[in-house]
Amino acid sequence: MRQRKSFQKSAQIPNKHRINEEITAREVMVVGPEGEQFGVMNTSAAILKAEELGMDLVEVAGNAEPPVCKLLDYGKLKYREQKKIAEARKRTATHSIKEIRLRYSTDDHDLETKLKKARQFLESGDRVRFQMRFRGREVVYRDLGHKIFDQVAQRLEDLAAVEETSPLMGNKMSIVFAPRNAAK
Repeated sequence: MRQRKSFQKSAQIPNKHRINEEITAREVMVVGPEGEQFGVMNTSAAILKAEELGMDLVEVAGNAEPPVCKLLDYGKLKYREQKKIAEARKRTATHSIKEIRLRYSTDDHDLETKLKKARQFLESGDRVRFQMRFRGREVVYRDLGHKIFDQVAQRLEDLAAVEETSPLMGNKMSIVFAPRNAAK
């Protein structure tokens, strides 16, 4: 029987710092927890100094000559880095373009329903594209389509700004709205 491998992503950060015995340099520049300089020390002496203080020796600048190491609590460092990554992930907004389809013959009540939905999208920070498709000979009614788009723009002007309008391309035309705070 074959065993399956687990492909779950771990929430932990991979070790990007060398700590204690992982440091390969013979001598290191040691910086204390409060930023004080201990000077260049033998790596084993620096590890002993870290153990005396109940801390870890962490290599912070491995490319320097000699490498710079800091005395600190490595668990706290990893915890702070995880919190920073989580905050950055929270701040990245994932807004998308929501599409609403209209017809040149859409009645007022149906238009109100679609505008209500567009308002919800805009309030949540998403951009909204209204798209109108003309079938067959309906292309001759494109001026009615422009009137509908003008109505939509007028009713959403308090909440959104027109970001882009596309002329009739083939049998489709569209208008894109962005929330006022995101519009440029």
